[in-house]
Amino acid sequence: MSRSNVETTGVCPARAMSGRRLLCPDDFQADASQVAQRLIGAVFCVNGVGGRIVETEAYDRDDPASHCFGGRTARNQAMFGPPGCAYVYRSYGIHWCLNFVCREEGHGAGVLIRALEPLFGIELMQQRRNTRVLRQLCAGPGRLGQALGIGPQWGGCSLAQPPFQVWAAPEQADIVCGPRIGISKAIDTPWRFGLAGSPYLSRPFPQS
Repeated sequence: MSRSNVETTGVCPARAMSGRRLLCPDDFQADASQVAQRLIGAVFCVNGVGGRIVETEAYDRDDPASHCFGGRTARNQAMFGPPGCAYVYRSYGIHWCLNFVCREEGHGAGVLIRALEPLFGIELMQQRRNTRVLRQLCAGPGRLGQALGIGPQWGGCSLAQPPFQVWAAPEQADIVCGPRIGISKAIDTPWRFGLAGSPYLSRPFPQS
């Protein structure tokens, strides 16, 4: 693994990202599928721990696989906005997963952050995940949530405020897409997006 791909532990993300634009709520006003693609290559940190987003999935209220499909509930309240906030949910009663809320307030849409390339706070990620294998730290939404210390206390919090920081991708990424993972409805909708060639994906994309 080259040093150009993985930052050394202790590097300040804000210093490393100097000159890169931080995303604001307006950046999340678009359809979830558009935001999900724009986020590929962006850098996301929680309390200084994080890395490059390499895999996302989009969900919308008209999508049978979305938590919003049946309407607003106590569980999915945060996913109805405002845009640019966090929606956190527990998967299989074990893992906390993170979504970035999209569209106008009240609509109900979001982007599941599925995988990161670890860049910052790697030693802490390794402790949280009990593994030193970089590819196993954030490959999948449950692993990512554990590595970044995601919990229910962040639900509804703005992604433009601490402990979150999201820097825009420096350029248009080479993106691949395919069906989403781990759902039983709308399984053919090609709303899973990834950074082409990344070794940090949760699962390879089907060959075109």
